[in-house]
Amino acid sequence: MSPLVLETPAADAALTTIATPALWIGTILAVIGLLIFDFIVTRKPHEVSFKEALGWTAFYIAIPLAFGAWVWAAHGHDIGVKYYTGYIVEKSLSVDNLFVFILILSAFAVPRILQQRVLLIGVAGAIVLRGIFIALGAGLIATFDWTFLLFGAILLATAIKVFRDARSEEDEEIDPEQMRIVRVMSRFFPVTGEYEGTKATVIRNGRRALTPLALVMAAIIFTDIVFAVDSVPAVYGITADPYLVFATNAFALLGLRALYFVLEGALSKLVHLGYGLSIILAFIGVKLVLHWAHGVWPGVPTVPTTLSLVVIVGVLAVTTVTSLRASKRIEAEKAAAEAAPHAGLVDPTR
Repeated sequence: MSPLVLETPAADAALTTIATPALWIGTILAVIGLLIFDFIVTRKPHEVSFKEALGWTAFYIAIPLAFGAWVWAAHGHDIGVKYYTGYIVEKSLSVDNLFVFILILSAFAVPRILQQRVLLIGVAGAIVLRGIFIALGAGLIATFDWTFLLFGAILLATAIKVFRDARSEEDEEIDPEQMRIVRVMSRFFPVTGEYEGTKATVIRNGRRALTPLALVMAAIIFTDIVFAVDSVPAVYGITADPYLVFATNAFALLGLRALYFVLEGALSKLVHLGYGLSIILAFIGVKLVLHWAHGVWPGVPTVPTTLSLVVIVGVLAVTTVTSLRASKRIEAEKAAAEAAPHAGLVDPTR
């Protein structure tokens, strides 16, 4: 099966995709089907156990891994490496997104039995938004030679912000009343003070009113827009195939609901994740700038996809190890500090 090629003003900027119309339709239907399946499974609000979340996480990781094996077998080593590299980048960014989701769910005091419904709405909204951003990105790449330079600049700016946030010692907090989307919605609709199960709106005094659930879902979706700004360019830094960009984004997002409940206790231990992600984003940003420069000056080197995969996996591995060691040291210091005031006390029973 020969790849489709979308002609562009510059021959080097041609968009080559492995997807046929049938593959696009099949993939989109599969993603919609999995979302519907997830909504059916979670239709009855309940607290998610670690065992349940772990099972669903394994399921949603097995699907993209198996799909990647097919991509590798059907389209060769280079395409397969690009797919897996893009998926790893998206999965690592989605873990960082979970930090913000935790802050939002905590700020809105979302009951635990409703948390997975909020996350699932966020996932569905994120997939739609990513699809729009991916289409816009493909259009820009096909039209303007400087698109890769723009994407590279966005990632470098994001890397600096992520690095600064990682260095900040202040605990991040979210005030729902200060969120722009909340203020706008509250201006047009009254808001109830209590959650009403899975209802986003209720009738109060003959007027339609929003529940806190509607506000938190809007806050999650609004946050997804911000995430898409750096997430989509990051994968375009790995592959210019819009189909692979969509597939890696969709697969990374589909398992986010279950992954939240698996990692919610461990996320606080990944104290160096921000540093690792800033390095990855900066690396891909430089890769995109070099790719653009190579099209202008052929002598400029480019970064091979295999090297990208090695660097990204290496950074994530080092980040995880150093984070766990740092967390263990912090816990030991806290335990020692708590024990210190009692060290000089004499047992009166002796």
